[in-house]
Amino acid sequence: MDWGEQVVSLRRRIREQRPLVHHITNLVVTNLTANVTLAVGASPVMAYAREEVADMARLAQAVVLNMGTLTEDVVEAMLLAGKAANKAGIPVVFDPVGAGATPFRTRTAQKIIKELHVDILRGNASEIAIIGGFGGQTKGVDAAGAPAQVAEMVKQVARDLNTVVAVTGATDYISDGERLLAVDNGHPLLTLVTGTGCSATAIIAAFRAVEEDGVTASAAALAYYGLAAESAAAVSQGPASFQVALLDTLYNLAGEELARGVKIRAL
Repeated sequence: MDWGEQVVSLRRRIREQRPLVHHITNLVVTNLTANVTLAVGASPVMAYAREEVADMARLAQAVVLNMGTLTEDVVEAMLLAGKAANKAGIPVVFDPVGAGATPFRTRTAQKIIKELHVDILRGNASEIAIIGGFGGQTKGVDAAGAPAQVAEMVKQVARDLNTVVAVTGATDYISDGERLLAVDNGHPLLTLVTGTGCSATAIIAAFRAVEEDGVTASAAALAYYGLAAESAAAVSQGPASFQVALLDTLYNLAGEELARGVKIRAL
């Protein structure tokens, strides 16, 4: 596969189709997540009320469930939206923010995995290790004490849960239990702006909305996002200017520059 052409094609498809992505997400970063979704070319909606989440999910082309700011009401809303999406054949992308940090978060992540069909599970290595039974330690919403063999863990968790797993970090790993891909795009400044992991999940959902294969969608999305971060960092003075430049770069990055810059490899 020519990954450069593939990523460019999916990027173009998002802009042409403008898929609706329904987010039940982290209240700390709702604005950034919505703007990132818009910059990619998709249409965000942030609906949380139990009275409407199922209806909104049925209108969308992808649903994001994000545990960033977790309450019992949010858990109920996520399950209602997820079940409606499952019934309608709409992909669900789950971000288990902070799984392992508290028993409540860990139980919620396990409940969502058990009760819903999650199309793509996106987290850091520690979160995915906790969900997959590999141990690990989560400090706040950051990864700590992740297993050394992240790539093999990703493949095993994907196989065990029968889903696509995308672990983001210095190198991103994506697997469906059989295929295993690595993405080498990205920049350390992503770790200094809150919500960049949540934004990665949003971009994966936008790509999945126009691409049936979750592995392809996830790898393409993370390569595009990582390359945008590299380009944004080159013109930034620090985290604040980086965030602004990242939105601009996500909006502008396309064509030959995108095709040449993506770094996706099969393992």
